[in-house]
Amino acid sequence: MPVRPTTPLLLATALVAAGTLTACGGDSGDDPDTVKVSFKQSTDNQVKVMDTYLADIKKQFEKANPGKKVKLVPIKAPDSEYYTKLQQMMRSPKTAPDLVYEDTFLINSDITSGYLKPLDPYLDKWEDWNQFIGTSKSAAKAADGKTYGVPDGTDTRGLWFSKGIFKKAGLPADWQPKSWDDILETARTIKKKVPGVTPLNVYTGKPAGEAATMQGMEMLLYGTGQDPMYDPKSKKWVTGSQGFKDSLKFVETVYKEKLGPDVTDALDPNFATRVRGELLPEDKLGINLDGSWLPQDWGKGAGHEWPEWSKKLGLAHMPTQNGEAPGKVSMSGGWTWAIPTKASNPDLAFKFIEQMQTKANAQKWYVANSGIAVRKDVAADPAYLKAQPGLKFFTDLVPSTHYRPAYPAYPKVSTAVQEAMEKVTTGDASVEDAASGYDDEVKAATDGEVVEK
Repeated sequence: MPVRPTTPLLLATALVAAGTLTACGGDSGDDPDTVKVSFKQSTDNQVKVMDTYLADIKKQFEKANPGKKVKLVPIKAPDSEYYTKLQQMMRSPKTAPDLVYEDTFLINSDITSGYLKPLDPYLDKWEDWNQFIGTSKSAAKAADGKTYGVPDGTDTRGLWFSKGIFKKAGLPADWQPKSWDDILETARTIKKKVPGVTPLNVYTGKPAGEAATMQGMEMLLYGTGQDPMYDPKSKKWVTGSQGFKDSLKFVETVYKEKLGPDVTDALDPNFATRVRGELLPEDKLGINLDGSWLPQDWGKGAGHEWPEWSKKLGLAHMPTQNGEAPGKVSMSGGWTWAIPTKASNPDLAFKFIEQMQTKANAQKWYVANSGIAVRKDVAADPAYLKAQPGLKFFTDLVPSTHYRPAYPAYPKVSTAVQEAMEKVTTGDASVEDAASGYDDEVKAATDGEVVEK
């Protein structure tokens, strides 16, 4: 993908793309007995984890509430296009769903835009809300102190690696890098000793969207021990960060030395689908910096069944830059269920949330989605912890995890991160110039509310 177009062209492209997505909005003649539930459908036609889960909840709900119906409204699109389409739908009572699936990184921006309804009147009467852990609750809380979404799980991130490729390269099966240099040296070894495979994948650029920001840049930046994206003391965004430049340098090295995917592949918006469905199962990728949810694609009936994945892949935590304490780093996010301000049937929508979030249904979803429990009763259940290989590994990363500064400006800051990454990935800019461009974009996105480091 070429260097980003000018802003007007980018906006026009996004709107055209959004208009072509697969989705059905609300009807002008709304039925008070039907709740419309909109969600992100996988772009991989074989992966139907969310579809299968919601179809089951729909049956439960309609059986428990005679006369009430559920209309599922899938939006089949990559993340960035999903967000655009969802915002378009929520602008009008004619198209607004009653319930929407909201990424936690976008929720504050949508709250500020007036798209979402505060849920406190419902939550105050819902006993199960006491089972949700505090950090997950805060992910959907706005600056006004009100809560606008119910989380359906969280996630962490780490390093997935191919035991088969490591064996061919003479690398240990219990690999655990202690620094960024360890990762790069391992990737160089794979390149030299196992030709024909991709040594290391780090998501990058605007086509990858939030995957580039969160699985890529932030997993690096938050391991530098300095200069995070946002300074909570001054309540300002950080510019001039050496940690940011060091992180960009790592990305530049991966692609400059051809340790990563071919640039055209890396800048394919559907590359993450290929990683899960092709490169890892077919032993074509040595190391993958990615999230805890990958096994959702490999379970029985999930689309890319791979029952032996836990024997074929190893897991390692992402180290800090030079092994600084605590020695590991992770990022956590997740999604929430939220009710649009212009929803026709908000009461029915919250009843659907309650149906989804019983202990049994929540646990079923965490396992199917390879998610990390945000309900205390599920997290304490031994059956949950043993339900899937790797679940304990990723759950144990929670004490070392970080959360995005998901303030209203974050989506624009995130886009600026992706642009900077893309410039060093393609070689169109030096690390210094890309970092300077990022600083300018952050200043513009935050009306100058920045602190220089």
